[in-house]
Order: sequence, then structure tokens, then C-alpha cells
Amino acid sequence: MSSLVVDTNLAALNALNVLNQTDAAQSQAISELSSGLKIQSAATGPAQYVIAQSLEAQANGYTQAISNAQNGVSLIQTASGALTQISSILQTMDQLALTSATNATQTSTSRAADQAEFTDLAKTITKIATTTSFGKSKLLTGSFSGTLQIGAFDTSSTQISLAISGMKLATLKLTASKITSASTARAAISAVQSAISTVDSTAAKVGATQNELNAIVANLTVGQQNLAAANSQLVDVNMAQEMTAFTTDQILMQTGVAMLSQAQQTPSLVLKLVS
Repeated sequence: MSSLVVDTNLAALNALNVLNQTDAAQSQAISELSSGLKIQSAATGPAQYVIAQSLEAQANGYTQAISNAQNGVSLIQTASGALTQISSILQTMDQLALTSATNATQTSTSRAADQAEFTDLAKTITKIATTTSFGKSKLLTGSFSGTLQIGAFDTSSTQISLAISGMKLATLKLTASKITSASTARAAISAVQSAISTVDSTAAKVGATQNELNAIVANLTVGQQNLAAANSQLVDVNMAQEMTAFTTDQILMQTGVAMLSQAQQTPSLVLKLVS
């Protein structure tokens, strides 16, 4: 169709259509460059948006799981420190019992002194057992048990149960232990050494759990990084690439406006036909 018509300027309409497309592309580029995101809403890309939200939720779950595991490590370290103290005290009590079990060198006065120290050490164990806590949770009274959520989903494989045996004198079977005579001292030796074994066994158990949690934290950290990388690949803008496209759109906008202006002047040529 000839362009020398007045009512319908096809050249101008085509130029305007292309200009609108360029403007939309430039607006999109500005939005992506200013936000750093190429997927900003479900309208931008429904499928990509759903995948991105899922990846983000899982990555956030890993973040919290790492925090949970690290809190678990801190709890175990608190318990381990107290167990180490109790074990050390029991070693001293064992030495006192071994000393008092020797008839040849012990007197009633020395045994009384050993018994006084033995009693004080037992009280210290009771104090440690009843006061060691993490937050408001008492760790060594025998009542502590709980579950650590160490994953992003509600499955048995993402949970660790943690329970710590009580360290009170009754649990260690030391309530009746005395070293006031050679015979009671010999009985105390067996009781104290059995208590040492119990404490060390508990310490080994919580130590193994701590090692497990440390390994889980390391694994979750790698998983979180991989999820973040996958999510970034999906939603983040390649700034260099988008800036190149934006520069191209700017040039097209300028030339588009110039061409539209030229196309709008074309119908005026008809005046030369009637002059």
C-alpha cells in the first residue's frame, strides 16, 4: 500500500509498535538491573518462580538446621565439660578410698580427714549434676532428653534424639559410700570406680553425638551453598549481559523515536501533490 495516504499512516504505526516493544524491553531491563533479579514474581516466569521458591525454602531450612545442630553442639559441650569435672572428682575420690583402705599407714585422724574431703567431693558432684544447664534445661539430672531437627524436612533421617544420663549420687550409686574404715573404703573403691566407668561411658556417648553433629553441620553447609548457587543461577541477573541488552535498547529507543518522527511527517508530502 502506498504511504502517501492521510487517514492511515502505516509507517508511523509500525514504528510506534516497534518503539513500544523496545520500551517494554528497556523497562524490563531497568527493573532487573535495579533489583538484581530476573525472576521477580510469578508473572515473570511461573515455572521458574515455583522452583526458585522451593529452592529458597530448602536453603532457609538448611540455614536453620545448621543453627539447630550448632546449638546442639554447644549443649553437648556444656554437658561434656561438666562430665569431665565429675570424672576428675571421682578420680580424686578413688585415690582417697585407696588410701583409706590401707590399714598399715592410716590412723583414725587421717581417715576422718579423708572422709571429710570425700564427703565434700561427693557434694560437689551433686552440685554439678543439679546445676549444669543449657538455657533452662538441666542436663545432668537424668531428666534431659530431646530431639534436634537437623534437616529441612520432617523425616526421621533429619532428626537426632539426645538423652543424657543423670549424674546424681544415687544414679552413680555413691550415696552410701564412706571411707571411715578399711572395709568401707574397699567397698567405696568398687563403687567409685564403677561410677567413673558410668561417667566416662556417658561422656563418650555425648562426644560421639557431638562428632556426628559436626559432620552434619559440614554437610548441611555444603548443601546450603549448592542450593544458593542453584537458586542464584535461576533468579539472579547476569549483570554484564543485561547491561549490554539495556544499552542496545537505549540506542533502539533513540532511533525508534527518530524514525517515528520521520514517519509522522510522511503524510505531509501529500500537500505537494495538491499545491
